[in-house]
Amino acid sequence: MTQLMLSKDESDFLKELSNIYYMEPIKRRVDNWVETAENPQTGWLEVLNHLHTILRDAQNDVEQLLDNRLLAGEIRDKSQARKSVVGNAFSNIIIYVFIQNKLSGNILEGIYITARKSTIKGFERIATINVGEETQKPDMDLIIYSLKENSDLNNCIILSLKTSLRERASQTYKWKLLMEIAMSDCEVRDKYEISYDPPTVPLICFVTVNFYNEINNPQHRGMFKFFDRSFIGKPIDSQVTDFIYPLSNLIDFVNERLFL
Repeated sequence: MTQLMLSKDESDFLKELSNIYYMEPIKRRVDNWVETAENPQTGWLEVLNHLHTILRDAQNDVEQLLDNRLLAGEIRDKSQARKSVVGNAFSNIIIYVFIQNKLSGNILEGIYITARKSTIKGFERIATINVGEETQKPDMDLIIYSLKENSDLNNCIILSLKTSLRERASQTYKWKLLMEIAMSDCEVRDKYEISYDPPTVPLICFVTVNFYNEINNPQHRGMFKFFDRSFIGKPIDSQVTDFIYPLSNLIDFVNERLFL
């Protein structure tokens, strides 16, 4: 496999990754984990299930980098910088591992990942629900999409990434529920003047590393019912539970669903 199969966004991401200072200790741990796997191709799949541990293990190194930048006057508020790092590191490492799965042949050609929605033709219509004269858009971090042979958009998956469920998980499922109402013939849709006319209906998925062990909370479990699929970046007791899948399952999911 060569980088000819990558999108411009994906190729640019690999070039820019080395310039993101806090990603070095995280990327190094991911690469080391895969190197110890018996089969590198399988390793790039399985490492997705260990992102919780990898991010935790890299925490001290990232803290030291933040201290160094604080002393150098490159940042003023370490706590604020830390918040930015935590969210962005999770997104960046998923993109990195996803791309490596493409290069390893685990992902079908014609499937791409991006955090830049503006680069996807027609995506504004996919992400916009009209409520009267107002609009509602989903909380989204990454988009995985497939292209037709003529390079037009085929299908897409919107991913909401959260390091914990204390964050804005509810925003995403509420938009998904609104989308279901918009596509239904019901009084609620008419009452609130809800309309939605996407060129293709996206799948809405949720990804977490569950730093605070919240997934067994009954109220949180209820949120998972609204997503097309939910994933966790840590080992779970069974391959598939009734409400969340190991993150490695994302690869099969995109291969199966994006070319339907």
